[in-house]
Amino acid sequence: MSKLKNNLLFLLYTVILGVIVGAIVWGFLRLMNLGIEFLWVYVPSQIDFPLYTLCVCTAGGLLVGIWKHWFGDYPQELNVVIGTVKKTGRYPYHNVFSTIGSALFPLLIGASVGPEAGLTGVIAGLCSWVGDKLKRFRKEVEELTKIGMSATLGTIFRSPMFGFMEPIESDEDTVLPKTSKIVLYFAAILSSFGVFILLNKLCGVSMGMESMAAAKQSWKIYPYAVPLTIAGIAAGYLFFIFQRLTSTIKDKLEKFVVLRAAAGGLLLGISGTFLPLTMFSGEHQIGEVMDDMKTIGAVMLLVVAVVKLLLTNVCIETGLKGGHFFPVIFCGVAIGCALSILLGIDPVFCAAVVTTALVGHTLKKPLATVLLLMIVFPPRLLPIMIFAAMAAKFIPTPKIFLAKH
Repeated sequence: MSKLKNNLLFLLYTVILGVIVGAIVWGFLRLMNLGIEFLWVYVPSQIDFPLYTLCVCTAGGLLVGIWKHWFGDYPQELNVVIGTVKKTGRYPYHNVFSTIGSALFPLLIGASVGPEAGLTGVIAGLCSWVGDKLKRFRKEVEELTKIGMSATLGTIFRSPMFGFMEPIESDEDTVLPKTSKIVLYFAAILSSFGVFILLNKLCGVSMGMESMAAAKQSWKIYPYAVPLTIAGIAAGYLFFIFQRLTSTIKDKLEKFVVLRAAAGGLLLGISGTFLPLTMFSGEHQIGEVMDDMKTIGAVMLLVVAVVKLLLTNVCIETGLKGGHFFPVIFCGVAIGCALSILLGIDPVFCAAVVTTALVGHTLKKPLATVLLLMIVFPPRLLPIMIFAAMAAKFIPTPKIFLAKH
């Protein structure tokens, strides 16, 4: 009876944890969106200054650098956060509040990164802290931290199944938790996701990527999946080349935290001045690309995608840190739309295949990739997305392309 009571109590704690995670994620994203709207919509509507983007990004980069000089080079990248939790069973929480600022500020100035890395680190740290305080469940600290990470990812990307699979899928053996623990994972993920949706409805806002609708496909379009998959994998190679290049530059300027961040802001400002679509995570610009792709043109879409793949790595390595999922998804959609124009076939089909191959190649987790992109692309394209994700995983990335760290 005592064991059953403990199990039920721990289940209650995980549900409460999920509610807290959902509220934190919603609050962070809401604050981010309000800040972006103020900086990039309201203020520019009040003043006419051609160099506004350049000045805001450069000054913002400088401020981020000063913040990091004081509080440390956070947030860490998502794979580092997940790797730390897997290795140690916990995540440090002594710098949780400063990490919130470190995660938020680059997003406000338009850095080409997503919020998932910073938020996951914050939640993982808070879960470790909660586990330490709940002496009754001290042995479950590791599980609480993993559950918190899954709830965070599932909520940010509006995909509970992705939140569950991403941290546990591996190049080696993917080991599923025991059935009893799976119940705990989904209790937290679904309660977090539910609170997020509820707060959206109560406040009349909508946050998250929109789903795309696809026209009925003729069987004649499916052979195009092969060249489209190759295009996505090629874009993945390009991402890793840019990562290797920017990490090498970062290593040489490792000690100059403020200078690196200011330089990153300057490069972001230059890119944003001439190519506004390269700024921000890309989550909200995907719809713009799909609607206006013919006006933008195939060549410009390809240019934007290539520059954004580079800019995302520039931001991460110079200290304007965040996640790369949203920018990479945007780049896949942009390349897919460009190829749709050139090939004269359905843009949603092209975007789905290219994006799945690109994300799958950078992530090397085909199941997590498909679960993530299922929320964006229509279910009827699922078989072809599975093909692209599997091909992207098993076509290797040459070691010369990979960053040393």
